[in-house]
Amino acid sequence: MNLSKREFLQVLGAASVAGMGLARYESADAQTAEAGLYDLPPLGKGPGQVSFLHFTDCHAQLKPIYFREPSVNLGIGDMQGQLPHLVGEHLLKMAGVPAGTPMAHALTFLDFERAAKRYGHVGGFAHMATLVKRLKASRPGALLLDGGDTWQGSATALWTNAQDMVDVCKLLGADVMTGHWEFTYGMDRVKQIIDGDLKGRVDFVAQNVKTNDFGDPVFKPYVMREMNGVPVAIVGQAFPYTPIANPRYMVADWTFGIQDDNLQKVVDEARAKGAQVVVLLSHNGMDVDLKVAGRVRGIDAIFGGHTHDGVPLAVPVKNPGGTTLVTNAGSNGKFLGVMDFDVKGGKVANHRYRLLPVFSNMLAPDPEMAALITKVRAPYEAKLADKLAVTDGLLYRRGNFNGSWDQLICDALMEVQGAQIAFSPGFRWGTTLLPGDTITRELMMDQLATTYSYATVTEMSGATIKTVLEDVADNLFNPDPYYQQGGDMVRTGGLSYTCAPGETMGKRIQDMRLDGKPIEADKAYKVAGWAPVSAEARSAGHKMVWDVVEQWLKAQGRVSPRQPNLPRLVGMEGNAGLA
Repeated sequence: MNLSKREFLQVLGAASVAGMGLARYESADAQTAEAGLYDLPPLGKGPGQVSFLHFTDCHAQLKPIYFREPSVNLGIGDMQGQLPHLVGEHLLKMAGVPAGTPMAHALTFLDFERAAKRYGHVGGFAHMATLVKRLKASRPGALLLDGGDTWQGSATALWTNAQDMVDVCKLLGADVMTGHWEFTYGMDRVKQIIDGDLKGRVDFVAQNVKTNDFGDPVFKPYVMREMNGVPVAIVGQAFPYTPIANPRYMVADWTFGIQDDNLQKVVDEARAKGAQVVVLLSHNGMDVDLKVAGRVRGIDAIFGGHTHDGVPLAVPVKNPGGTTLVTNAGSNGKFLGVMDFDVKGGKVANHRYRLLPVFSNMLAPDPEMAALITKVRAPYEAKLADKLAVTDGLLYRRGNFNGSWDQLICDALMEVQGAQIAFSPGFRWGTTLLPGDTITRELMMDQLATTYSYATVTEMSGATIKTVLEDVADNLFNPDPYYQQGGDMVRTGGLSYTCAPGETMGKRIQDMRLDGKPIEADKAYKVAGWAPVSAEARSAGHKMVWDVVEQWLKAQGRVSPRQPNLPRLVGMEGNAGLA
């Protein structure tokens, strides 16, 4: 049973890392307690106060949800033992968060089922709207930054061609955004939204997206705003590997990339135009942002996304021009980052960063936002609510390797299509279900909703299977963040293997087996998969993956607990990214 607001405050304890001074609210009435939970005064008063609110990777989750944080987030090379590659107790120790508190639940997987039942759902745009309004009221001129992966991840976003999320984000008051999964709606739809719905309301910035032919900017590289007498610049960095991680044909006329040199020019230009605060709204992933912060001068803070890391601290990174603060605000609407700057003499003199968890039972839903969400969902409610099965085990996705949701998808692909092996993409999005929850069509679609979710069955040689695994492992575990091209490890069904993340390309995947027998390099195997990036898949007559999984779920009725098919890890002893 979820805690009441008063009970919630009584157990909150020491959550100072989130900026919550709570002792004086323990005996308060519910309304006062709610205000106290998110009582975050500005850093200072008067001129020179600059504040940014930041959310990212909400993946179109309009309603409150459960979302389990990873138990495996391995740091390789210089990143071992460093944020964001800390899980569980390692992360709590680094952040100074006591175990057993609501903030510990928000940040980690520890005791997830019991804590989720105790503290309730997280996120929800109606609840986020209440928090945004409260913080903006105490911070005149504060800007709300949307880090991208906003328009994709739910059935309604897919079925409305992203219109539900566009409408909701306008009402939320987003000021500036960048993108990644947004591009999977195709170039025409992206430009239609930006030049239509968002024009004059939300600035879409991406300094690293240019035309293939002449290298012209596709979007604004940055925008200038004034806040309490302080000129500020927000520079955009879209996901650099969009044409690799997602279908190239969806962005056929555009190039992406990291482009540090161009970023430096943009930052220098903004400074030359008088910007006293320059921030980067990034969808690089945190490892890449940390490297960028050490190479590019003149950025005060990076508001990062893509890797879904809920990082409660702003990590300072020194570079030839000073220090850049690197942040990442989690995913699924679960957190709101708040950065306050005190600007004196034309530069940042002080700062304070807080990562606020959005506990939906502690924030009254904003009536206007709640009404809009009801309206945009109304045509689809019956279809969304269709009951497919009941899960007897915890279903989650996030982590470097298989989660139980991934395992369910792999099992369904193999059983329905008669495949020996299944591959499922290493997507980080997807909500969590507790044991006993009903799997509705909406909750299934939270795991599968993309614009290219074709189900495939392919004959692959053992040598090809190893090549695929090696390639994805290098994307994930390359010690140079600039070679990490997004996503977690491809999830596998039927196939077991050993993984040595610290090895070099071609040596990470070992001892591949099927039913206990070694995979033979020259033998053909029937492999099921979904979400292919090739253009040919569009015209090949494939079923959509949700049709395959729904067929399997309805046949099951009740889904027994899924044991994730995890590789045996080599050389990771003592890694703080491994529970």
